[in-house]
Amino acid sequence: MNTHSNKTVLILGANSDVAKECILQYLERGFSIIASSRNLASIENFERENNIDSSKITLKYFDATDFSSHQKFYDDLSVKPNIVIYAAGFLVENQKALHDFESAKQMIEVNYMGAVSILNIIAMDKSNKNLERIIGLSSLSGVRGRKSNFIYGSTKSAFTQYLAGLRQELSSRKIIVNVLVSGYINTKINAGLELNKNLLMEPHYVANQIVNAGNSFSIVPNFKWKIIYFILKILPESLVSKLP
Repeated sequence: MNTHSNKTVLILGANSDVAKECILQYLERGFSIIASSRNLASIENFERENNIDSSKITLKYFDATDFSSHQKFYDDLSVKPNIVIYAAGFLVENQKALHDFESAKQMIEVNYMGAVSILNIIAMDKSNKNLERIIGLSSLSGVRGRKSNFIYGSTKSAFTQYLAGLRQELSSRKIIVNVLVSGYINTKINAGLELNKNLLMEPHYVANQIVNAGNSFSIVPNFKWKIIYFILKILPESLVSKLP
């Protein structure tokens, strides 16, 4: 018996590799999907390639950086979601972000400002009695500032802190807020970067952690990354400064 047949998941930034895996796994569990992105053509191709039942998925245009459109985007949803995932993300290398503020600004707007804008709207709609969970996709880059990626990391750190406060704000309404704090994932956003292959996680694995999120705030997938996460949190600044 399908226990989730009347529940809907809204995925913001549904064109990411992890988000696409979430779509498949939530569909397997009987949820309906609202997949939102600026690149709807890519999601349409993904839908065709995976023979997804079109009655179970709705595609909707969403631009994380077009803040003034967010209220209308939410108001126009035909069904208000039970679960919301913010998976939109943008990354440029730190040296480019240091010398080109437009690149830094785009990371700030996609990774943090856009999330706050749309999630505030969703979270503050008390008329939506369906809402039970919000999950944000953050990064271990936001745990400590490191010279190789501190601008990107700062956007993820801010997002994580926002979600931590939102969790407290929504606790009285029994709405769970989770943050996925992930390490390296084998995705297109990391294509071309020199990453330790032994630490790379596959999108399917990470998506499984999201779909099976429990009550704990932080989700750190993979035991290797759990160890790295805890070391980063307790490492003295003098040692953090020696990290790449």
